[in-house]
Amino acid sequence: MKIIRSIYTLYAVLLFILLMLVFGLFIVLPLLISPRGGKISFFFLRVWAILWSFLIGIRFRTFGTAHIDLNQAYIYIFNHRSFLDAPLIPMTIKQELRGLGKKELSKIPIFGLIISRVAVWVDRKDSQSRKASLTKMQEILQQGISIIVAPEGTRNDTDKTLLPFQKGAFRLAIDTQTPILPMAVIGADKLLPKGSLLLRPGVIEIYFSAPILPTSLKAENPVEHLSEKCYSRLEAMILTHE
Repeated sequence: MKIIRSIYTLYAVLLFILLMLVFGLFIVLPLLISPRGGKISFFFLRVWAILWSFLIGIRFRTFGTAHIDLNQAYIYIFNHRSFLDAPLIPMTIKQELRGLGKKELSKIPIFGLIISRVAVWVDRKDSQSRKASLTKMQEILQQGISIIVAPEGTRNDTDKTLLPFQKGAFRLAIDTQTPILPMAVIGADKLLPKGSLLLRPGVIEIYFSAPILPTSLKAENPVEHLSEKCYSRLEAMILTHE
């Protein structure tokens, strides 16, 4: 069984790289030509993700997409348990997006170059980098483009439902008065378990919640209050559907 999974994983990785080479130019070029090219870039990013997942036998089921107003910018938050979270984002969210990612990912050959066009990189150990990333994301939201953040700050390899939340996304929501839209990712960690590099085919389910409106600036500890509310909502979604 391990040999079969090793062959399957090698196939999935090689196919990922091949499709990245095929679609990479179509993702990067529109945004190089014009900042308005994001919709075209995301179309090809979505095709890349859909084709890859289909060819390796990973299926996605989405629930609650009626909560999403395609004309409204959101701050999406999700539980981060697996490296498989990345391809599901453009597949399940039909808006143009920008993601917040670790600076280390930008150094991956080819992949880093392509994703840099639709990501805001941050070095979480550097306060200036964190501040600059928040400023950049604020500018993105002001353009009517949604962003997506893993508020745990890193992949959750523990047995806890969620890690403690970083506060940046919630401060940003309050400063820009942008609704937060939680999404619970169920099953990705079973297809790529922690401590293993071997994939398996299967189904990942994504549940969207109704948006959570930013806390009033007049509230006591508004960032903490909003963070706790979003944490409770996302935790409840995960526990309900797992």
